Amino acid sequence: MSCRKIGILLFNEVEVMDFAGPFEVFSITENDAGKAFEVYTIARKKELISTRNGLKVQPDYDFHDAPQLDILIIPGGYGAEVIEIHNQETIDWIRRSFTQVQIMASVCTGAFLLAEAGLLDGKQATTHWMDIDRLEADYPQVRVIRDVKFVDEFPIITSGGISAGINMSFYIVKKLLGLKAAKITAKRMEYDIDLGN
Repeated sequence: MSCRKIGILLFNEVEVMDFAGPFEVFSITENDAGKAFEVYTIARKKELISTRNGLKVQPDYDFHDAPQLDILIIPGGYGAEVIEIHNQETIDWIRRSFTQVQIMASVCTGAFLLAEAGLLDGKQATTHWMDIDRLEADYPQVRVIRDVKFVDEFPIITSGGISAGINMSFYIVKKLLGLKAAKITAKRMEYDIDLGN
C-alpha cells in the first residue's frame, strides 16, 4: 500500500508542538511496507513562518500547489485563535479541503478554525482547557467536551492542547494501521501512552 499523504497547516504564531508533535509521530510510523505516511507542511503562502516564540519554519507547499491529501492537521496557538480565525482565505481553504480528505484533525485551538468554517456544527469537539469556555460561547452549535485528550467525530477529530495532539496522532495511527504499529512508534519515541488493546 502506498504512503498516506498528511498535510499540516502552518501560519504565523502557530504553537510549535501542535504541529511538530504530530509531524514526529506520523513521520516515523512504519507499516509492513516501510514508511506509512508522507508528511508535508502547507501555508497560505510559501514564505518563512515565524511560530509562537520565534522558531522559523519553511512550508513545503502553499494553498495552490499542495498535493492531494488523505489527512489534514490543523494546529492551534495564538495564530489560530486570534489571527487566522479572521483570515477568510484560510477558512475557505479548510472548508474546501474537508471535502477532499479522509480525516481532518485539529490540535488545541485549531478547533476554532474548524468551528469558524462550520465544520463542527452539531458535532462533539474539544480544545485546550484554557479556551474551552470561549469555544462553547462563540460556537453554541458545537457540543463541547471537557477533560478529554481528543474527540473522534469521524471524519473530524479534535484534540486538547499542545501535547494532546501527540495522543491524537497515536490514536489515528492505531485507527488506520492497528495497535502494533502505534505501539512500535510510541516505543521509538519513548512516549509513555496507554494505547489499549
